[in-house]
Amino acid sequence: MKLKSIALVASLLAAGAASTLAPSAFAQAKEQFFPVLVYRTGAYAPNGVPFANGYVDYLKYVNAKGGINGVKVTYEECETGYATDKGVECYERLKGKGATVFQPLSTGITFALTEKAPGDKIPLITAGYGRSESTDGGVFKWNFPLTGTYWDAADVLVQHVAKKEGGLDKLKGKKITLVYHDSPYGKEPIPLLQERSKMHGFDLALLPVAHPGVEQKATWLQIRQNRPDYVFLWGWGVMNSTAVKEAVATGYPRDKMYGVWWAGAEPDVKDVGDGAKGYHALALQHGAEPNSKIAQDILKDVHGKGQGTGPKEEVGQVLYMRGLVAAMLSIEGVKRAQERFGKGKVMTGEQARWGYENLALDQAKLDALGFKGVLRPISTSCADHRGAAFARIHTWDGSKWTWTSDWYEADQSIIKPMIKAAADKYAAEKKLTRRTPEDCQS
Repeated sequence: MKLKSIALVASLLAAGAASTLAPSAFAQAKEQFFPVLVYRTGAYAPNGVPFANGYVDYLKYVNAKGGINGVKVTYEECETGYATDKGVECYERLKGKGATVFQPLSTGITFALTEKAPGDKIPLITAGYGRSESTDGGVFKWNFPLTGTYWDAADVLVQHVAKKEGGLDKLKGKKITLVYHDSPYGKEPIPLLQERSKMHGFDLALLPVAHPGVEQKATWLQIRQNRPDYVFLWGWGVMNSTAVKEAVATGYPRDKMYGVWWAGAEPDVKDVGDGAKGYHALALQHGAEPNSKIAQDILKDVHGKGQGTGPKEEVGQVLYMRGLVAAMLSIEGVKRAQERFGKGKVMTGEQARWGYENLALDQAKLDALGFKGVLRPISTSCADHRGAAFARIHTWDGSKWTWTSDWYEADQSIIKPMIKAAADKYAAEKKLTRRTPEDCQS
């Protein structure tokens, strides 16, 4: 009995010591946690893997440079397979670990998490995807579609083909067909294209493609019969390369095809090779940037030390750069928050949200981060959670992507009223009130 009593006392003392030491040990660790939702398996893996590698490599790079003003970056991957239910499971599992921000990398997952994030006080970054109306920070306090939305993308494509035709008035009577992934992602550009169709008189045809997109023969038979002037491709993963192969098979000119920025990377065309020559796609500001300073720094400070996440040959490719940019935005929001809440401190999700709402990445800052020639300035506010609406066109020359347009900016005179109407509708459905000026300062 005496031995048992001694053991009990010892265990109680140990438990007390642990409860006393744990918080201070955690505080001393000064770790900023970033959950990383990925899909390295399944039909979308060819596109999901390079994005995930770029994202994680940038987090490693930040640590190699001393962290976020001395705060170490930690992360944990969670496989979603691009499935909404798995994405929600990942969110629920990781949110309690001190999550700074979630990047769903799926519009479907974004729709689901938009309902959860406000209660959990965790921001969502959906750079170049997600809900277009979430640009309106007055309603969507926790959503940040940084650098551009699908309405911006669709608008730029219309501007570009109009320029090729000689002006917006020359679109009257033209045929534009949208081949889209039959999901929330693929449906996002439809309202903007319908609005532009009414304005300019072009005929818009909508052709959905079922997940994952490997069966498109019926779709391209319709295209061969209807002979549209342009095809806009809103695909992802294997759907993109399948579409290009079907265009080759049916004789549809690749130089009349324009993909969104998720349909314009190396995995989409490399297996088609010369057959994809002339195929165009939007670039979400950046394209393939192997010669950029940030890509070279990653090669030196991460891959050069044997810590690269994937093959070094992909560093600088389109989707690798997309992941890298997304991670940079995550980090810079925390840096911005530290300017207000304490440099060198770990930021809560709520504090990080303020940082994303007050991003001020001018060209000098971007250049200093290694993104010269890769990105244009990004500046957010309570009213604007997007920060930029620029894109360019790049074209596959049979072996690489080359720039074939100057910068375009999406026409906000068309898009802003659409954003407000959709955000107001969402607010009414969810019984939300718009944020006050006081809340915008919080």
